[in-house]
Amino acid sequence: MRKERTHYDKAFKENAVKLSFERTNITEFARELGLDPLLIHRWRKEFREKGALSFPGNGVQAQSVDAKELWDLKKRLIEAETERDILKKALNIISKSGR
Repeated sequence: MRKERTHYDKAFKENAVKLSFERTNITEFARELGLDPLLIHRWRKEFREKGALSFPGNGVQAQSVDAKELWDLKKRLIEAETERDILKKALNIISKSGR
């Protein structure tokens, strides 16, 4: 029988990481929380690398503000190009039917 995967929210992970930096024995600390010590190490590594952008949740990639803005602008550009192409085709059809 499979064990269900446990999901921890961002606040829990951040608090666990901050408390783990204050402790000397991470294995003991992980057992107190009922976690695998490797999980605490993984959370600490992510927190060191990404800081405030760590733990975005459920498979969502952490993005900086600039990366998110760039993605939004690219999306808007594709939408505008699609609208332009549709209008070009419509204008072409209208101009041919008038002859």
